[in-house]
Formats: sequence, structure tokens, C-alpha cells
Amino acid sequence: MSSQLKQRFLRLLKEDEEFRYAVAGLLGLEEILKRLDKHEEQLVKLREDFNKLREDMNRGFELIERRISALGARWGIQTGEAFREALKGILEKEFGVKLERWITEDNEGIVYDYPSEVEIDIAIKDGKTILIEISSHIKPSDIPTFKRKAQLYEKTTGKKPDRLIIVTPYADEKALEIAKKLGIEIYTKT
Repeated sequence: MSSQLKQRFLRLLKEDEEFRYAVAGLLGLEEILKRLDKHEEQLVKLREDFNKLREDMNRGFELIERRISALGARWGIQTGEAFREALKGILEKEFGVKLERWITEDNEGIVYDYPSEVEIDIAIKDGKTILIEISSHIKPSDIPTFKRKAQLYEKTTGKKPDRLIIVTPYADEKALEIAKKLGIEIYTKT
């Protein structure tokens, strides 16, 4: 094949789409291209199936997380009550500290921004009043809420608490920072 013929042939392959497909058909490439298209369709379907599987797994994990959170909240309430009773027994019998639960109606919405019932644990000894919050987990938003409970207590009783204390097995790092700024003591394992 002459050099000119080769150049013309290559130019036609490059520039003429119809010629290119005709040559591809003669060489059997058309069948190969059809197979590649079929494989691409299968890959797209497989990708969609894996995306659906990922969505199903994520929904499953979210359901498990909600159930574990609910169980943790329930356990936290139960252990909080048990801890409160144990603390009350020890403080009253051994140290003469009176421990009581103060419950009031916050009609102005001072604590939660809407009227609600508010509870605070109070320890009293020698005329000093300590407000205590017992919780299974303290997050940053819990700190200002506790501070507002203290403000409600002071407004309602006319008595400023001497100390504000939170007892928790777990406190977020940011919660610790906020508590320090607001003058709230946190007793925790973490």
C-alpha cells in the first residue's frame, strides 16, 4: 500500500464518521462495541443496586441508633434516680445534708422558652444552698438550661444558690468549657 493511500485512509478514518463505522463493522468492532455497551448497562444497574443497598443499610443503622439512644435514655433515667436516692441516703445520714427535689411551674418560660414544669435537686447544709443536676450525659445546650433553672429558683424563692453542680458520667468537652465560664461545677469521669 502506498504512502499516499495510507495517509488518505487514515484521514478518512479520522474525519469521516460513516467510513470509520463501515471499517469497524468489517473488522468486527461493531460486535465488540455492542458488547461493551451491554457491559456498561450492566455496570450502571449494578451501581444502582449498590446505591440502593447503601440506602437500605443507612436506614437500618439509623433505626439501630434510635433504639440504642432510647435504651440509653431509659437507662440514664433509671440510673439517675438510683444515684439520686443513694446520694440522698449518704448525705443525709452521714453528713447531715438535707437533699430535696424542688419542683415548680415556670409560667413565664424562663427555662425552656415556654411554660413548663421545672425540677431541681437541692442540697442544704448550714444555710448554704447547692443546686444539683444529675444526668447520664451533658451536652453544651444543657449548661445554659441549668443556669436558667438557677435563675428561676432565685427569682421564685428570693434565695441565690451558693453553688451550682452537675454530676454526670459523660460531659462533652464544649459543655465543660461553657460550665466553667458560667460558674457551674461539673463532676464527671471524662
